[in-house]
Amino acid sequence: MAAGNALEGQIRSIAQQIFSLTEGEAPSIFNKDYWSGLVLDWCMKDEAFKVEMFRFVDVFPTLKTSEAIIRHLREYFLRPGQDFPRSITWGIRGGALAAGTMAGTIEKNISAMARRFIAGATAQEALENLRQMRHSSIAFTVDLLGEATVSEAEAEVYQKRYLELLDTLTREARSWPEVELLDRDAEGPLPKVNVSVKLSSLYSQIDPIDPAGSCEALKARLRPLFQRAMADGAFLYLDMEQSLYKDLTLRVFQEILEEEAFAAYPHWGLVLQTYLRDTEHDLKELLQWARKRRHRITLRLVKGAYWDYETILAEQEGWPCPVFHHKYETDLAFEAATTLVLEHSRYVRLAVGSHNVRSLAHAIAAARKLGLPDRAYEIQMLYGMAEPIKKALVKLGFRVRDYVPIGELLPGVAYLVRRLLENTSNESFLRQRFVEGASAERLLEPPSAAAAHARETEGAASPPGSSPSPEGSAALAFRNEPRADFAREESRRAMAQALARVHKGMNGAAHPLIIGGKPVWTEQKIASRNPARPEEVVGTVALASQAEADLALEAAGRAFAPWRDTPPERRAAYLFEAAQLMRKRRFELAALEVYEAGKTWREADADVTEAIDFLDYYGQEMLRLGVPRRLGRLPGELNHYLYEPRGLGVVLAPWNFPLAILTGMASAAVVAGNCVILKPASQTPVIAFKLMEIFEAAKLPPGVMNYLPGPGPEVGGYLVGQPKIDIIAFTGSQEVGLGIIERAGRTLPGQRNVKRVVAEMGGKNAIIVDDDADLDQAVLGTVSSAFGYQGQKCSACSRVIVLPDCYNEFLLRLVEATHSLRVGPPEAPATRVGPVIDEQAFKKISQYLEVGKEEGQLVLQCEAPRGGYFIGPTVFTEIRPEHALAQEEIFGPVLAVMRAEEFEQALEIANGTAYALTGGLFSRSPAHIDRVRQAFRVGNLYINRGITGAMVGRHPFGGSRMSGVGSKAGGSDYLLQFMEPRAICENTMRRGFAPAEE
Repeated sequence: MAAGNALEGQIRSIAQQIFSLTEGEAPSIFNKDYWSGLVLDWCMKDEAFKVEMFRFVDVFPTLKTSEAIIRHLREYFLRPGQDFPRSITWGIRGGALAAGTMAGTIEKNISAMARRFIAGATAQEALENLRQMRHSSIAFTVDLLGEATVSEAEAEVYQKRYLELLDTLTREARSWPEVELLDRDAEGPLPKVNVSVKLSSLYSQIDPIDPAGSCEALKARLRPLFQRAMADGAFLYLDMEQSLYKDLTLRVFQEILEEEAFAAYPHWGLVLQTYLRDTEHDLKELLQWARKRRHRITLRLVKGAYWDYETILAEQEGWPCPVFHHKYETDLAFEAATTLVLEHSRYVRLAVGSHNVRSLAHAIAAARKLGLPDRAYEIQMLYGMAEPIKKALVKLGFRVRDYVPIGELLPGVAYLVRRLLENTSNESFLRQRFVEGASAERLLEPPSAAAAHARETEGAASPPGSSPSPEGSAALAFRNEPRADFAREESRRAMAQALARVHKGMNGAAHPLIIGGKPVWTEQKIASRNPARPEEVVGTVALASQAEADLALEAAGRAFAPWRDTPPERRAAYLFEAAQLMRKRRFELAALEVYEAGKTWREADADVTEAIDFLDYYGQEMLRLGVPRRLGRLPGELNHYLYEPRGLGVVLAPWNFPLAILTGMASAAVVAGNCVILKPASQTPVIAFKLMEIFEAAKLPPGVMNYLPGPGPEVGGYLVGQPKIDIIAFTGSQEVGLGIIERAGRTLPGQRNVKRVVAEMGGKNAIIVDDDADLDQAVLGTVSSAFGYQGQKCSACSRVIVLPDCYNEFLLRLVEATHSLRVGPPEAPATRVGPVIDEQAFKKISQYLEVGKEEGQLVLQCEAPRGGYFIGPTVFTEIRPEHALAQEEIFGPVLAVMRAEEFEQALEIANGTAYALTGGLFSRSPAHIDRVRQAFRVGNLYINRGITGAMVGRHPFGGSRMSGVGSKAGGSDYLLQFMEPRAICENTMRRGFAPAEE
């Protein structure tokens, strides 16, 4: 305790020295004499204004005219219900002259604000600022800003920019006089040139799902940079980015430094983020590795800059949050990591990255306690921030290094917004100290004290036994099954092992029909083939005929009455049990989809988790709908509204979501009390058998669900026409769907019910890219929507309609991004585009490629492997709205890029087909976003994201017009289609009196 108190005393003493030297000064960003200071002041006082202002700053670089600037200002700041400072809104409200003046002023001020945080558009432009920094005894590490790297062409440009940056800085640095404080540490000279590199900028296909491939590609791009840095005598850092890339970054850093060419050079550095829960473990492993080296490395410790992103993503995905939730936890981890690195100073140099005086003082005190000189480490801060603290530290004799971004405003705006958010955060040290005037006592409170206070508060708020049990919690609210996080090694290992097991066990294994709970074998078989290697048989299934269809109808009919009368909660329990069984087999099922349906790892895993979601969601929905609802409260009358099943159903499932859609349609019918016959797609009957296997393991009564693979016209068509069938659930092509609707509409002798058809029949889905869109987001969203699962999704984007101001740049980046996709066998983790489903699909898509060449301009057709049903992603331009490529569903990796002259025309083109399934918009115009909400008439509209990947319960899925009939799958009214409503009225009055309470 005494040692701890002594250290705290040192921390406070050092911090008070720093505070005393900053007295009367404030960071320039808070200076209200400047527009930026006034804006930040408003942002800190009004959260709503802050959101709109930062969104406007984000879109600003794309606005090319005064008219566009003013239009967006009005959309962001003059909406009904807003009450913002008149000093901002007066010019926006004014006439053309005032508006034009306002636009110019805004442009000037945002550019000036950006220059506070970004040293220049190019290295050459930034040199004067770098010279001034050195003149002020502040060193630098330079970071290149830019767009997200969406293609290998862009990655190569980034590599070239880094090499040019090293050359420019090295050439300039030769004439710089030595500044001893900056250019020497306790052991000798330090490089004047220091550069920070982001790995994601160097490889567009960087993906933790393929760590080995990603590492090799990254090392190949890094080697020229490392060689140039060594030749120039420069320092090179690898930055740490999102947690998604953490393990890759650690691996690349260690592997490249183990190469003989780079092992002896002492000026390599790595960044660690202490807000990550894994950092303590990672740091200890890194220190063990560093001990084995003969040459030191540098570790820059920072707290982390992506907290909002990390927490939002984890919540959306249902993954454990990788970052600490509370600031004091991060501060504690930062101090612990600082001490640990200092204790290993023989192997590792420390760079302390923080603006927090408490954190800096702790590092200084801890180093002195260990007997280390002040020059044994350095302090790093961000360019344009915390100037008074930097000056104080320089006066006290510490080496201070600024992290200096260089780049154009457009690609740099994301960095700018992050800095603005950081400065205006309630937890910002700079805000608390220099704006709110928080006391030194509060700012220097040890994080351990905040942790103790939080524990006391949480303990008082949550007495023992107050939390609901896990069982009780599960029934309260539906939550989507988390998809596999392939950034985690255990998920990758589980998938790889499942693929090996499934492949080994295929060998053409045979599967029977299941009718009335019993296996039924037939002479004829269906051979299910691997679309990547058609000679490889995944399995065989018995082939049903009309005779077996009649047996299935009889079995379902026998099972119906007892199943109808089974309580809804018991029916739901079968679904919950099936969901649990599916969870246990999720990687096995996903692996089977890889081989049978040609899905890549993530696509296969997502199909399995969606199937689990349907089981859980429809089970919970039945618990809600299964309780009779009381209507009215009149005395002497008791009214209830309830549902009962329709009868017998047939489920006609597609091959593109062979488990999810089949599970969704079948489980909805069954939990509603119907008995069903499953007729899976002929291309994916084995995965359908696995679903049947799971329901049998869940002890679903015999005959409630029957498995009947067979030819579509002979078996599916026959069942649709049977008078005993009451409901038909279908997903597939428009042609087949319309035929089913027509046939189901005929009333046959002996038929007692009007058949209900629920049919999803595809789409011709469009994305609109507005002229103010975030092109990083738009390109990646379009590529994933168009080419994910080879374009074989009902929701896939087959048309992208682009406004003129961004058309050329969008097209160039789209083509390069598409060209960078890896086409290959889906079992390879790096594959982004696998095979199409079968020979028929291959021929149909190939025919459309020829049509496209006649109608428009082929700008890209990616190469594809031979031997399987592979078609490389293909992009056409010059397609008109009336062309076949703009009207007909292709169901393959084919994208038409169309140009619209203005937004209303884009909307007209998007709506100009017979389909209405999904659509999307990339825009940062609030007015255009409101407009598509009103006028883009599709069943599922997605704004500023891809248009595929609907989540059960969050994005109920289904369209209108020729895209289908019926309610949305995964929505709160989907089960109603499988039931008939009943109303029961009882007169409870007897001889003039009625029960008082009913």
